[in-house]
Amino acid sequence: MPSSRFADQSLRSFVDALASSEPVPGGGSAAAVAASIAAGLVAMVAALSDRPRYVQHAELHRTAVVRARELADRALALADEDADAYAGFAAALKLPRATEAETATRQSALAAAARHAAEVPLRTVEACREIATAAESLAGRSNVNAASDLVVAGLLAEAAARAAARNVEVNLPSVADRGWAEETAAETASLVGETARLAGLVRDVVERGEARSTVDLAATRG
Repeated sequence: MPSSRFADQSLRSFVDALASSEPVPGGGSAAAVAASIAAGLVAMVAALSDRPRYVQHAELHRTAVVRARELADRALALADEDADAYAGFAAALKLPRATEAETATRQSALAAAARHAAEVPLRTVEACREIATAAESLAGRSNVNAASDLVVAGLLAEAAARAAARNVEVNLPSVADRGWAEETAAETASLVGETARLAGLVRDVVERGEARSTVDLAATRG
C-alpha cells in the first residue's frame, strides 16, 4: 500500500494531488514543501563548500549541513500535519447544529480545530525563519559557485513563510481565544519580517560578492 506521507511520494504524485479537486494537500502543505526545498538547497551549498579555499568556515559548513537537513525533514513533516489539521477543521464544519447543544458543540470544535490549523503553519513560518538564518550564515562564507543557489534558498524560505503565514491568518477569526489570536498574528508578522530581512541579506551579500569573516558558533549557540 502506498505511503500517505508526502515525503514518501514522488514529486509528480504530490503535484498531481495539488492539482486535483481534493482540498488537501493545499496551500499550507505546498508552503511546507517549498520550505523543505529551501532547506535542501542550504544543505547543498554547505556540502559544496567542503573545499580548501573555505577551510576557515569548515565548522560552519558541517553544522549547516546537519541543521538544514533537520529543517528539511521538519518541513516535510509539517506538510503532512497541515493536511491533517485542515481535515480536522473540515470535519468540525460537518458537525450537526440542529439544536442549541449541537451548535455549541460544533462551535467549540471549530474553535479548537481552527487554533490547531493556525498552530501548524505557524511552525512552518518558524522553520522558514530558521532556514533563512542558516542561509544568511553561509552567505559570503561558502562556495561562490553555489551562491545563486543560496539566494534561491532565501527566496523560497521567504515565499514559504509568507504563504504559511496566510494560512495562519485565515484561521485566526475562528479561534475563540482572541488574546491568543492577536498574539499569534503579531508573532507571525514578526517571523515573516525577520525571514524576509535575512533573505534580503543573503541577496545583498551575494550581489556584492562579499567575503565575510568566520562565525563564532559557540557564541551563536548562547
